[in-house]
Amino acid sequence: MTSDSDDPRTLVSTAWLAAHLNDPDLRVIDATWFLEPGRDARAEYDAGHIPGARFFDLDEIADKRSGLPHMAPQPEMFISRMRAMGIGDGHQVVIYDNSPVHSAARVWWTFRLMGKTDVAVLDGGLAKWRAEDRPLEDMPPVMRDRHITVQRQAGLVRDVTQVASASKLESHEIVDARGEARFRGEVPEPRPGLRAGHIPGARNLPFGRLYEADGTMKSPEALRAEFVAAGVDLTRPVVTTCGSGVTAASLFLALDRIGHRDHSLYDGSWAEWGSFPDLKIATGDA
Repeated sequence: MTSDSDDPRTLVSTAWLAAHLNDPDLRVIDATWFLEPGRDARAEYDAGHIPGARFFDLDEIADKRSGLPHMAPQPEMFISRMRAMGIGDGHQVVIYDNSPVHSAARVWWTFRLMGKTDVAVLDGGLAKWRAEDRPLEDMPPVMRDRHITVQRQAGLVRDVTQVASASKLESHEIVDARGEARFRGEVPEPRPGLRAGHIPGARNLPFGRLYEADGTMKSPEALRAEFVAAGVDLTRPVVTTCGSGVTAASLFLALDRIGHRDHSLYDGSWAEWGSFPDLKIATGDA
C-alpha cells in the first residue's frame, strides 16, 4: 500500500516502487557507495539488485579534472553516461542504495543539479526492500539509448569561494552533516592530510539524525525539529556540507522534504576546506 508521504520528486516508499516497477517510463538506479574499504558496491549490485536497476558509480561519473573525490560531473559527462544507461527525458527515476552513508541522496542531488526533477530516493533503500522479501535479480537490464536534456542549476551547488564568503559574511546557515567528534575536531579525518575542525559559523546536524532505525527518513515534522535543535534558522538560506559531499545530500533532501526553498550543497566539503591551510577553521561546539 502506497503512502500519503510518497513524493516522486523527493522520496517514495518500497510499496510505491513495487506498484510502479513495471511502468514503461520508470528507471531504477542503484547508487550504493561505501566510504570504508573492503566492500565493493559494484560486486554487490552484480550479486543482486532491484529488477531493472542500473548501477551508478559515484567515483566514475564525476569531474575527473578535480583532485577532490567524486565531484559533480560536467553536464556533458552526465548526458553521455545517462544515455548509455538508457535514462532520459520523460523517465521517472527512483534511486536506492545499500550504504550506511545513504549515497542515493547524493545521486538524487546530482540529477537535481542537472535540472531533472522527476527523481526520488527509495525510502529505506535496498535493506527495506529485502526485508519485505521483494524481488531481486542478478542480470543487468537491457539498455536502450534515450535522449536526455539537462540544464545545470548553478544555485544548487557552492564552491569554496562562495562558502568562504558565506562564512565570513554570515549570510547563510552552514550545516555540517559529519559526526560530532569530527565536527569538533576531536578525531582525525578519515582522509589523510586534512586538518580537523569545521567551517567557522557552521552548525552540526549529523546525517544519521535524519533517519529512523530502519533507514527510512524521518517525517517532515521530525526533520524540521532536528534542524531547529541543531540551531539552524530555517528562515535563512542554507549551505549543506560534510566530508566529501555525500552525506550533505541527505541534509539537502531533508530540507526539500520540509519545504525549505533556498538551499545548496558545498561540493568540495571538508575534503577541500580542510586541505587549504589559509582557510580558517573552528573547533569545539558550534
